[in-house]
Amino acid sequence: MDDIAIKLVDVSKSFMLQHQRTIKELFHALVKKNKTLEAVNALKHLTFTIKKGESVAIMGNNGAGKSTLLKLIAGVSAPSAGSMDIYGKIAPMIELGAGFHPELTGRENIYLNGVILGLTEKQVTQKFDEIVGFAEMAEFVDLPVKFFSSGMYARLAFSVAVSVEPDILLIDEILAVGDVGFQQKCLKRMFEFQKQGVTTILVSHNPMMVEKFCERVIYLEKGQIILDGSVQEGLKIYGKNSNH
Repeated sequence: MDDIAIKLVDVSKSFMLQHQRTIKELFHALVKKNKTLEAVNALKHLTFTIKKGESVAIMGNNGAGKSTLLKLIAGVSAPSAGSMDIYGKIAPMIELGAGFHPELTGRENIYLNGVILGLTEKQVTQKFDEIVGFAEMAEFVDLPVKFFSSGMYARLAFSVAVSVEPDILLIDEILAVGDVGFQQKCLKRMFEFQKQGVTTILVSHNPMMVEKFCERVIYLEKGQIILDGSVQEGLKIYGKNSNH
């Protein structure tokens, strides 16, 4: 058990989908006795173990349940059924800038996010220059983040998350945003983490990144695992599905 980072046993996640977007639509649906809520099974009976230091890609088409799975691992939401065990400190990058407050400056958000991720205010202060330097945002750090581009969000989110020195790193397509130079910089930092034994879970539609960085693929289809195997096997399925 000492070598396990993440363990899921028969995990499912369901939620209720509201069909009507407005109160008016909801009222009409109730009057006509139409369906207003529908149960959606986002994940179905997932069982797998990820060892410490493994780099695993979660792949699948849109709506397969990849981001839902990452949110469960991150502790953002809880499974509807089954059991999960997570061993170690997690740095989640699963919703770009989700932890940022738009009215606060980059500086203020660095402190806010650092504390949310488990750092003390003193630790954030010690790491502040390193975070800003890695994000290449010294000239923008005192602007409210509502003025940031998506690429700036990505750079700052990544920089704060990796400053935490996590045991488990969760990455959801964050490297798809931003320039090629910064993507390479992020990859380099991820390889450094890999050498240090950090467990990494990567959701990506980029076969080259998966091939370069991961040693295993968990492939989801309609919330179920259809493959837990090698990168070559995973990319083969991805290639077939992406041609349709």
